[in-house]
Amino acid sequence: MIYGNIEGIRKSLIEELENIYSIRNLKDEICNEEILNIISRVSSFIEREISVAINRKGNVTSVAIGDSTSVEVPIIDIDEKRLSGVRVIHTHPNGYCNLSALDLTALLKLKLDAIISVAITDGNIIDFSLGMLSLYNNKLETEEKSNLSLNEIMSINILDRIRFIENLIKNNDVIEETEEKAILVGSDTKESLEELAELTEACNIPVLKTVFQSRSKIDAAYFIGRGKVLEIASMRQVERANVIIFDDELSGSQVRNLEAALGAKVIDRTTLILEIFATRAKTKESKIQVELAQLKYRLGRLQGLGTILSRTGGGIGTRGPGEKKLETDRRHIMETIYDLKDELKKIKRTREVQREKRRKENIPKVSLVGYTNAGKSTLRNTLCDLAAKNENKTKEKVFEANMLFATLDTTTRAVTLSKKGVITLTDTVGFVRKLPHDLVEAFKSTLEEVIFSDLLCHVIDVSSDSAIDQYNAVNEVLSELGAIDKETILVLNKIDKATEEQKARIKEFAVGNFDVIEISAKEKINLDKLLSLIEEKLPYNYRKVEYLIPYEKGDIQSFLHRNARILEEEYKDNGTYMVAEVDDEVFNKTQEYAKI
Repeated sequence: MIYGNIEGIRKSLIEELENIYSIRNLKDEICNEEILNIISRVSSFIEREISVAINRKGNVTSVAIGDSTSVEVPIIDIDEKRLSGVRVIHTHPNGYCNLSALDLTALLKLKLDAIISVAITDGNIIDFSLGMLSLYNNKLETEEKSNLSLNEIMSINILDRIRFIENLIKNNDVIEETEEKAILVGSDTKESLEELAELTEACNIPVLKTVFQSRSKIDAAYFIGRGKVLEIASMRQVERANVIIFDDELSGSQVRNLEAALGAKVIDRTTLILEIFATRAKTKESKIQVELAQLKYRLGRLQGLGTILSRTGGGIGTRGPGEKKLETDRRHIMETIYDLKDELKKIKRTREVQREKRRKENIPKVSLVGYTNAGKSTLRNTLCDLAAKNENKTKEKVFEANMLFATLDTTTRAVTLSKKGVITLTDTVGFVRKLPHDLVEAFKSTLEEVIFSDLLCHVIDVSSDSAIDQYNAVNEVLSELGAIDKETILVLNKIDKATEEQKARIKEFAVGNFDVIEISAKEKINLDKLLSLIEEKLPYNYRKVEYLIPYEKGDIQSFLHRNARILEEEYKDNGTYMVAEVDDEVFNKTQEYAKI
């Protein structure tokens, strides 16, 4: 039986592959030369990988058309203190012998005795790569030898090597290495690459090395130059890295080519940001939005994300709130996207009802916007402590931390100002350079709070050397939302860490029709001034009215207590005297008792 995708393959070729089952291999040789010739010739003709599994007796147990995970191999747990007893030989019709990320992942996850790739061009064998497991600090890891000739591969006593590794596993407390370690690659700016390092650390992935290559033209096949790819491949082996993260968006074909050349999983900045959002999303709405963005992004890359979609995959890029198995066809993903959009519409309607209620109550709306980790959540929590209504004092604070995308869920709280009464203060998701378009689209329903705000507080980390770039990145997203012309206060945060030069630079650059204020949310510097400035900038739709309400009209008195700001209240002979600030709607309902 031939496993894998046999669709469109001629019957004569299938029969030729089935004959492989009858060919015996010597126990200590990697593979019979006749088998190598058959799979090389057929693979080159059909332009697909062919994989053969051989057990330790030398018998062929599985033949498959497809990559190394297409063969039938038993799943072995490391606690069994042994390997699977199967070695896999497969072709690389692209001519590169290097084991791909998928090959190395299969070797580790399936506990293969060995994995061998055969590089072929026009039906001819070029060279081989041999991958086997090894122990490093009691951790199970992969080891690869590349560019081996036919004579070199045939001279290897594979059983001796397998026994040596199995003995090590039996005699040590082996830990299967699951931690991901990254090398970062960028070609935009060094500042952008530094931010990628922060994003990676926000995902709890240690960064071993960073590689920067300034390019005027992007390589269609590898994004960076072929020479730099070989340099990174060598660096990866030395550093024992298992994931390469690129600072820009990669196409599916570029991911595929890079994985084959580097022998490690390759992801891009967008996948990394989606991963952070997937792990940080808490509410139902944000989980749906993240999953929607993930599915949209992966839809056009189903052919490229081999490692991520494989049964042996794992780690970064595979997690998601409500994550479905992505080993599905395009139609199923489209159906899922449709269902998620429908759920978001229902949530959006609920949000619109809440917003309409606040509009009717004439409550001014203030939104905190800014780059991720600018200090919005810290500022929001501190302002709520200073001026929150009593009933909101006990409400849960927004999570705050010195990390990128600490806050994903939009929250709105009531705050009481000294002169203008109750306002709402909304904390929003932070923006970032190269924010994935699908993510902006997905979060638009959340960010509508920004669109309907009366005032924006654009929070900037003035202590950052990239403050100007961050300012521009936020303005780009605000433009996309149609909120760039909103009344805005520029809030220069973290002045306790900033130099005078840094403060002057952003003030000089951000010249506009808005007020600038310097604060420190953490150290509570100038927060009273910020509240005063917010109060000054907000529209005021209230009027001061005197009332004399008969005692039998207690319902009117209660109505005013619920919907107005009571300044004075005194019980007199002919009724209750009240001085209150009311909006037009409340005044129209109570003007019969007003003293005009």
